[in-house]
Amino acid sequence: MTREKTKMTDDMSLRLTAIEARLVRTPISTPVRTSFGVMHDRPTLLVRVTDASGVQGYGEVWCNFPVCGAEHRVRLVESEIAPRILDQDFATPQACYDAMNTRLRILRLQTGEPGPIAQTIAGVDIAIWDMVAKRLGKPLWALLGADHNRIPAYASGINPVGVLDTVARARAAGHRNFKVKVGFGEDTDRANVEAVAGDLREGETFLLDANQGWSPQEARQAMTWIEGHNPRWIEEPMPVDTPPETWHALKQATSVPIAGAENFLTRADYDAVTKGKWLDFVQPDIAKWGGFTECLPVARNVVANGLTYCPHSLGGGIALAASAHVLAAAGGPGLLECDANENAFRDEVFPLDLAEGWVTLADTPGLGVDTAALDRAFG
Repeated sequence: MTREKTKMTDDMSLRLTAIEARLVRTPISTPVRTSFGVMHDRPTLLVRVTDASGVQGYGEVWCNFPVCGAEHRVRLVESEIAPRILDQDFATPQACYDAMNTRLRILRLQTGEPGPIAQTIAGVDIAIWDMVAKRLGKPLWALLGADHNRIPAYASGINPVGVLDTVARARAAGHRNFKVKVGFGEDTDRANVEAVAGDLREGETFLLDANQGWSPQEARQAMTWIEGHNPRWIEEPMPVDTPPETWHALKQATSVPIAGAENFLTRADYDAVTKGKWLDFVQPDIAKWGGFTECLPVARNVVANGLTYCPHSLGGGIALAASAHVLAAAGGPGLLECDANENAFRDEVFPLDLAEGWVTLADTPGLGVDTAALDRAFG
């Protein structure tokens, strides 16, 4: 974890004897829609590592898009990562993470695939930390230095169709904060924002996510009517590669706090936004980049610099559990993103202990997920 902050006195060494990957596609009744694509099922790419001690750990690789990309990432884990780190001694999970990055550097350059490679490394890293925590008999939130296991949450991924029905279901499940997707045209966006803002009860808030769906000009125009509804934030109102000066200009032009960074690919990207402060809420996705090894130091640096860390997660149960543990360890007022869309396998792997907008993590070693459900997936 943070080389400078977290002091581990336990034996963190590892020697992996097996790395396995399995893809689970869970049927859904309603497609999940974003401004850039649609999911007609819910893919979950699982990673299972086995240590020389016999202890196993589980990770997850982000694989939502493109639709064909999940199967490709399975092969990356099996053919490119596993041969580079199996049956070798590493003093810590960080050392193994560094080895994966170093040994895949040229392949990343040659293939032009920094995203898929970063995502598979992240999934393996999550699995390694789960395994180490289990071997030590500690829940990950405690191993990572958290002093509490209760964190605030919000319901996310609320589709542009049937918004109030989804909010009602999320409210009944225990949520008090709701994130609505926008970027589907001004008429649709206005109708949904007005409906959700008008439906809020005492103590509830709403958030918005444009999924990079607007140009800078469109984002500024949208802010003129959005800010009157006082959302908690607007997420990714512009493409991630928009220059910092344009982000600063948007930030100065609106009272709506701005969130983003789930699509950053390097530590330098996070250091730049933390120093430059053109975002108010910084949102690494632990299954998309960095795993625990990089996301926790990034999160702590975000909090130390007066911004808010909120993990991004729109995947399966392991990604959700990992996000919860790193949020508890990072500190600050950030919220846990909990996908409100249908995903039976996610709910089986990590059923939320949710009440009045707060999630409580278990005291069980590792991620605290249902390993029986995972083992059935591995057959």
